[in-house]
Amino acid sequence: MIRKRTNDRSSNRHQRSSLWRNCTDLQKLKQIQASLVVRGFNSNRAALRELVFAGAIVVSGTIGYALRIFAQIAEPDLFMWNTVIRGAAQSLNPSSAVRLYSQMESRLVKPDDFTFPVVLKACTRLSCVKMGFGIHGRIIKFGFETNTFVRNALIYFHGNCGELGIARYYFEGSAERDVVTWSALTAGYARRGELRIARQLFDEMPVKDLVSWNVMITGYAKRGEIDSARKLFDQAPERDVVTWNAMIAGHVLCGRNEQALEMFEEMRRVGEKPDEVTMLSLLSACADMGDLEAGQKMHHSLSKLCLGYLGVLLENALIDMYAKCGSIERAFAVFKAMRERDISSWNSIIGGLAFHGHAEKSIDLFREMQRLEIKPNEITMVGVLVACSHAGKVEEGRRYFDMMRDRYGIEPNTRHCGCKVDMLGRAGRLDEAFEFIQSMEIAPNAIIWRTLLGACRVHGDVELGRLANEKLLSMRHDQSGDYVLLSNLYALKGEWDGAEKVRKSMGDRGVRKEAGYSLTEGDGEALMYYLFDSKPRLSARKRAYGVGRE
Repeated sequence: MIRKRTNDRSSNRHQRSSLWRNCTDLQKLKQIQASLVVRGFNSNRAALRELVFAGAIVVSGTIGYALRIFAQIAEPDLFMWNTVIRGAAQSLNPSSAVRLYSQMESRLVKPDDFTFPVVLKACTRLSCVKMGFGIHGRIIKFGFETNTFVRNALIYFHGNCGELGIARYYFEGSAERDVVTWSALTAGYARRGELRIARQLFDEMPVKDLVSWNVMITGYAKRGEIDSARKLFDQAPERDVVTWNAMIAGHVLCGRNEQALEMFEEMRRVGEKPDEVTMLSLLSACADMGDLEAGQKMHHSLSKLCLGYLGVLLENALIDMYAKCGSIERAFAVFKAMRERDISSWNSIIGGLAFHGHAEKSIDLFREMQRLEIKPNEITMVGVLVACSHAGKVEEGRRYFDMMRDRYGIEPNTRHCGCKVDMLGRAGRLDEAFEFIQSMEIAPNAIIWRTLLGACRVHGDVELGRLANEKLLSMRHDQSGDYVLLSNLYALKGEWDGAEKVRKSMGDRGVRKEAGYSLTEGDGEALMYYLFDSKPRLSARKRAYGVGRE
């Protein structure tokens, strides 16, 4: 929403040299850095400004490198601060922009009207309301409230994260409303789901630019109104990568994953180059469909797009995609090859290994995390507990469950508790599992009681199974699997009267057992063979992976 400013007083002065124009990739940046180190790194301020500018703004995906360079500068000036904050705000990790602004203030460097719009942009992307209001207060203190660029940034922030009333106040109070002002308020209403008002503002705009079109297309796409988004997309006089990303992400959100891939092919045909956001959406689509072949093609496209270095977010998406598509070996290979990892990297591979039956390797990686003193979060612990459950490591699982709160300050949620019930149930410790459920600080949900019922069927405990089923039926009555589990448990023990009563109860309540089916694939389409039905029924690929049934 914050446009590039052509009258940037603080940057024009530092862009007369052609140094930054020669920085086309990370290797050239490092070569220039090396030459500066030889001559005295902090001695040439103009060259340092250009190196920071190139790393943070010009070369794609090198903001991390730019921040490392910036940290070595003895006394960065305001231009350097503004440059790295701007680069961070535009990156996939905008929280670093807020952190940099705080560091800037702590060093008593006075911000200007170029600083505040990009910090507010970062706050908006992060939905960081408290920080945004704090920045608003600083804007008033330093007297930038009437500045056109700052005012537009305030409208955009408050429209999206703060108060629409405040955004409207600044909009109505604008002596001159440019296209940015209109788009900022329109984006606020669209993001809050007020699409009728947003469309009214869009239609009333005296002039519409590409950002205006993108605002409305994105608004419709995020609300799942993908057909309305497509109509505007087709009407737009021009498109950029943001326009295409909105449509691709909108299709993924609506479960139209095949259409998302088709949009990508259309995007490539018209010559629009995808970016990281594009590829994240497409990898998510491949993961949802379980389409390994399409996922591998995206990986290949990524390698060409990013010249070999993908970055943490994309590599995490690859791990998730490969794991969900059943190729845990490729997921693990991506993890092992990563230059940098965050907590999501560890979570994806630990969980992926656990769910694919590689419990020992999953637990080993968690131990490696502990050795490296990487603090797990609640998602990590779900993967670890699943691994312990599948590996039959009850005592170790108990220890990790207790460790969550005692060592890491993580309060167990229903998923953690469900994992512990499953672990005890698999090991045949049914009474212990029931006692644990009774002692839980949070109310057990239907999944926990279903887990216990399933364990009772495996181990033939009719009495406890009946109790678990009663708890289930008090929460829900329409799940055929709940009845079938108990009926099978009675049949397993030879208690046919009990099995018949359960079946009759299903009939009395109008619950029907879903027909079982198997899946196969031919000519790119999924075929579902229903039990007792020899005729295959053709369905879309997405339905083959559990998105829907015929």
